[in-house]
Amino acid sequence: MKEFILRFNNIKFFIIISFIILLVTSSIRHILFNSSAFDLGIFDNGIYLISQGKNPYVSFRDLHILGDHAAWILYLIAPLYFIFPSVYWLFILQAFALSISILPIWHLAKLMGLKDTKAKTVCLMYILYPLIFNVNLFDFHPEVIAIPLFFTAILAVKLNKIYWFIPSIILILGCKAVLALNIIMMGIWLIIFYQKKNYGIIAIFSGIFWFIIATQLIIPAFSGQEAAAVSRYAFLGDSVTEIALNLVFKPQIILSHLFTGANAEYLLLLFIPFIPALAWQELINLIPAIPTLFLNLLTDYQPQKDLVHQYSLPIIPFLILTIISSLANYKTWFNQSLQLKIWSIITFLIFAKYVYFLPNALYFKNLHTWQSTNEAIALVNNQESVFTAPQIAPHLTHREIIGLAIDHLNYEKITTFNQVLLNLDNPTGYSSPEDIQGLINFLKTNKNFKLSYEKNNIFLFTKLS
Repeated sequence: MKEFILRFNNIKFFIIISFIILLVTSSIRHILFNSSAFDLGIFDNGIYLISQGKNPYVSFRDLHILGDHAAWILYLIAPLYFIFPSVYWLFILQAFALSISILPIWHLAKLMGLKDTKAKTVCLMYILYPLIFNVNLFDFHPEVIAIPLFFTAILAVKLNKIYWFIPSIILILGCKAVLALNIIMMGIWLIIFYQKKNYGIIAIFSGIFWFIIATQLIIPAFSGQEAAAVSRYAFLGDSVTEIALNLVFKPQIILSHLFTGANAEYLLLLFIPFIPALAWQELINLIPAIPTLFLNLLTDYQPQKDLVHQYSLPIIPFLILTIISSLANYKTWFNQSLQLKIWSIITFLIFAKYVYFLPNALYFKNLHTWQSTNEAIALVNNQESVFTAPQIAPHLTHREIIGLAIDHLNYEKITTFNQVLLNLDNPTGYSSPEDIQGLINFLKTNKNFKLSYEKNNIFLFTKLS
């Protein structure tokens, strides 16, 4: 314990500063109405309903929260909402998960022979990896919780602590169904390259078991359809089973989807922040990340090929492990701590989305309607159903029924809501200003609704009793 405390003291500054920066930036983004119903609103609404003992059926997604990604970890988050229901718990949890990962990284680096200076450098490289900062800004995703758990599982293997390894694996599986593929591959990797048969068998069988249960039972039962991402691989089939079979028996189908310019750009984005610290001899440590990398390369869905969204998160722990192994065992292109720090700062400045916080940048596009939007939200009844814009929805998801002003607006369905809150100035790209104006004109002439608030193109309509 004394050794643990001493090591924590060495890097607590990194952890605390990282946590503060990540929490403040994600909170500011939300306060400025840049978070979205997809995905912050989904998880906030589902967790809130769980905390209230209600059925966590996310009305604007038309599914039970378990029908999304079988993320039962959300049930473990719900007690926080029981203490005090606030979406900021999710920002706190996300910032904490990303920041506390520094602790097992430090332990791994020291365990594998790096001196304090270089171990701290690896921690800094992790903090400055653009995806860490960027994904923290993109709402909330439960797979973020899996990042420190992956590091803990790796550390448990190194220390031969199976009673750390098993709960880490179980909790990872609870973050998102698809992470089971990483766990399976991790098991294979442990058996073949580390001769950790017991650990590998546990990982393989738990991964296979949960993947089958989640994709074939839980998700279909709670959503009435296949896993959400299946449509992104429609060229391979219409179900998880069909896709898996075609990958095995028709490998020629995938070649044209793998060798593309978009994939080359994605690989460059993914690896360039770490390239100077990588030794090709240590790339075997990336084997557990292969399922994630393969799925991202195979799809045409662009968000899976950037450093903004959450889809590349499971690759990070194994990238960091590869860096530690490379620096410990080989002379890499950049081997000095100063070189590595400078390179990490440069890539962060190029790829991190801090520019969105600059004056007149993306996150300030709603500033002129900020006060009027807050005033309108204050007039919305806390329990009644509401129909609103995607960027306003995360501020109103603590209720059972909420609808979104997206795609084709069904006037008849909209009139079933008790309140309608619209932003004519910025419909967020889902609906055009003309569509929203048409809806406003309809509600103004509808005898069942009254205009309760109008200011700066923010409109609140309330259904008459």
